[in-house]
Amino acid sequence: MMSGPSRRGLLKNAAKVAAVAAGGVIAMAPAEAQTTGKLEKKSYPANKNVDPAAAPPLFSGAVSYGNLLFLAGVGAHFTGTIEEHTKHVLDELEKNLIGAGSSMEKVLKVNVYLNDINDWAKMNTVYAGRWGKVPPVRTTVAPAGGIPGGSLVEIDLIAYI
Repeated sequence: MMSGPSRRGLLKNAAKVAAVAAGGVIAMAPAEAQTTGKLEKKSYPANKNVDPAAAPPLFSGAVSYGNLLFLAGVGAHFTGTIEEHTKHVLDELEKNLIGAGSSMEKVLKVNVYLNDINDWAKMNTVYAGRWGKVPPVRTTVAPAGGIPGGSLVEIDLIAYI
């Protein structure tokens, strides 16, 4: 048995050091949980004229819980440039946000999946400026094997209503 500090102890201490180091840099108001109204999971179907007897879909395009809204990934499944695909995807996401009672300005987190990471700069030229004064946090990756359906970009997000 090792006689040194445990891995858990090292991680705990690293988190404390990071919090102290960032203490003077990051000033955040404490978060408050939603305390009014009934929290419930709600779906926002893209096609409202679905036959109730039909098999349930594989996934929902948009789901809210409380005032949080989760949008599934949207791609562009046509031949075009990364700029054309990015514009199409952002326009579709904006329509979905509005349909669920939100907007681009209320987006908190974005995940961008690029078919080719070398398209990052060109994607950013279209992506920039679509989010209001405070852009959302973002993660951008290029998954191994690409994006299903031939899209050059796919984006999913979390917003509030």
